[in-house]
Amino acid sequence: MIRREELIKIGQFNKPHGVRGELSFTFTDDVFDRGESPYIVCCIDNIYVPFFIEEYRFKTGTTALIKLADVESDEAARDFTNLEVFYPKAYYVEDDEDATPDDYFIGFTINDITYGTLGEVTAIDDSTINVLFVVTTPDERELLIPIQEAFVRAIDEEGRIIHMDLPEGLLDM
Repeated sequence: MIRREELIKIGQFNKPHGVRGELSFTFTDDVFDRGESPYIVCCIDNIYVPFFIEEYRFKTGTTALIKLADVESDEAARDFTNLEVFYPKAYYVEDDEDATPDDYFIGFTINDITYGTLGEVTAIDDSTINVLFVVTTPDERELLIPIQEAFVRAIDEEGRIIHMDLPEGLLDM
């Protein structure tokens, strides 16, 4: 069974293209072109399902047309409209040595020097110029914490903990 923490979100299917089952795909990472995985993954009814790529071609710098195995018509392709697309971390090939995939830190625990354990990173908000960790606290509150190198003291990848030193008052906002 494929688990969410084994995956990296790389984009979203848009709508069918043509009548042969091709899909328009907006991607944030072209790892499917650089990596070795023969499949991508979509979440369908809360189950992560692999789909093998038959072929693809780039349309622009952020969109591609992709043909999945066993998706043979525009009607079958419609079922994929607006589905998020994931790539297995085991096959991930970085484009840049210093790059980190956007959702790599999902599932990590945030631990602050002053406040202690704050909660788990459940999403990355990159909708503005200031990218934020979306952290869900044990009592189900949501915190937005800026992803700033100056705030990070250490990252324990094995233990999946980000040790931070947040400025006073940041959590009161």
